[in-house]
Amino acid sequence: MNSSIFGRFAEDAVNFLFSHFRGGFDAFSAALGAVIKLLEDGLGAVPFIAMLAILMALALWRKGVVFAVFVGAALYVINYMGLWTQTVSTLALVVAATFFSLVIGVPLGIWGARNRRVEVVLRSLLDFMQTMPAFVYLIPAVILFGLGRVPAVIATIVFAMPPVVRLTTLGIRQVREELLEAGRSFGSTDAQLLWKIQLPNALPSIMAGVNQTIMMALSMVVVASMIGAGGLGEYVLSGIQRLDIGIGFEGGLGVVLLAIILDRLTESFGVKAKKKKKVISTPAKPAAAQANAQT
Repeated sequence: MNSSIFGRFAEDAVNFLFSHFRGGFDAFSAALGAVIKLLEDGLGAVPFIAMLAILMALALWRKGVVFAVFVGAALYVINYMGLWTQTVSTLALVVAATFFSLVIGVPLGIWGARNRRVEVVLRSLLDFMQTMPAFVYLIPAVILFGLGRVPAVIATIVFAMPPVVRLTTLGIRQVREELLEAGRSFGSTDAQLLWKIQLPNALPSIMAGVNQTIMMALSMVVVASMIGAGGLGEYVLSGIQRLDIGIGFEGGLGVVLLAIILDRLTESFGVKAKKKKKVISTPAKPAAAQANAQT
């Protein structure tokens, strides 16, 4: 089947990049691969008991006793199924993809919130990124970076970045105008308005974007395993290839448990920021009203 002019254009563009910038892609691939390996080795060096204690303590701090018990039980089940190594590998991939998504996505969201023309361009680009089937991202990633974790992380970044860009822009746009006017009246610069008023008030929305980015990165685990991402996705893919229900279910259960833990933890930071914002933005009662209330 012959491709149309659009398909030929995309193919020519990827071939042009591969032919003229292959050295740059190889260098970038080596650097990103080193970061991913360092992250995976670092997480893998932590004993299971220590990781269990750290995550349970974090869950107890953020969500309470019930969730801490759930985290302990979930991690025990993962370890009991013999999937701890694969889970650490998947966690490293998700953390790397989420980190680079935030490094790229948050500044783009800020830029879009402060410039209408940029927002229009970003909105169209993000629509394209979110609606394009995830499998399509794997083709140019493999051509430019080969097989392995690096193209898997890059494809995951492209797929998972839109939520944090959109919600950063939305959060900054929803900051109340009177807060900005108050800042300007005290002589704040644009940078001070951004760091001291807009970003703190937009933090709940940004954290929601972080949460959605992590969930979308996890949803790419199985797809990315087709190009050598490894981890739990490879375990699920093995079950599909063998038509082995048991292997597929265990791998899928590991992904679900990891997703619930990450979702609830990141959600808790956004909820706390939202409550803090509400307390700060509540106007204080006038002194006379407070005196009347006390009497």
